[in-house]
Amino acid sequence: MNLNPNQLTEYASTFVKALIEYSPKLISAFIILFAGLYIIRLINRFIRRIMIKRDLDPTLTKFLADILLWIFRILLFVSFISKLGIETSSFVAILGAMGLAVGLSLQGSLSNFAGGMLIIMFKPFKVGHTIEAQGVIGTVSEIQIFVTKLINGNNQTIFIPNGSLSNGTIINYSLEGFRRADLTIAISYDTDIKKAKDIITTVLNSNPKILKSPVAEVSVKNLTDNAIQLAVRPWANNDDFGAVFSQTLESCKVAFDAAGIVIQPYAKGLSKADS
Repeated sequence: MNLNPNQLTEYASTFVKALIEYSPKLISAFIILFAGLYIIRLINRFIRRIMIKRDLDPTLTKFLADILLWIFRILLFVSFISKLGIETSSFVAILGAMGLAVGLSLQGSLSNFAGGMLIIMFKPFKVGHTIEAQGVIGTVSEIQIFVTKLINGNNQTIFIPNGSLSNGTIINYSLEGFRRADLTIAISYDTDIKKAKDIITTVLNSNPKILKSPVAEVSVKNLTDNAIQLAVRPWANNDDFGAVFSQTLESCKVAFDAAGIVIQPYAKGLSKADS
């Protein structure tokens, strides 16, 4: 198509006129964009400082700050294109449809996300706590938005989805700071119960890692077909729990050997009351 000089002049004039008419919208839209980005950055920093001052969990602080940041950015983008004169209703409808589709396809992930939020907000456990949940025991090394990371006694890493974790039973061994060891020692019916209990009590009192309060307990737990089962329940700080557990068993065995008391092999059986 050949254009004569008059047509080129007319097109150029029309373009310049449209540019002049549209330039205020264009300039104001970009002013809104750059000013909005700057203000959003300031608001994000301010929100982070407030949450840090209120001692919120660092994971929750970062996550909430990032969520608010993207919400503000989306609102700013909608305002930007609206200022340019672009119809936003269709754009918002598309975003809504996309959000619905993503939500339906990620139901399990959203459940884990909600569970992570509940764990972070209500804090049934923290990083460093030893917990038992979903059939596993481990020390919490990281609380993420979708999963919680545990390290068990074999130094294996365990990832538990937060959805099932928040809806299940959680045993927190670290929350109170100290724990009770539940031990069972079986002796024969020929053994003097009081003598055996006195020996165990002496062993417990001689271990500095065993707490004096609450007081350790030594009592008859059960009467089986071939043995008297004694319950030995010493208390220890969380850091000393493993050592107290093993040391108590070892020291009781040594003390019983010195006193001529034989520890019966553990055997399941009915109690005398049930037989």
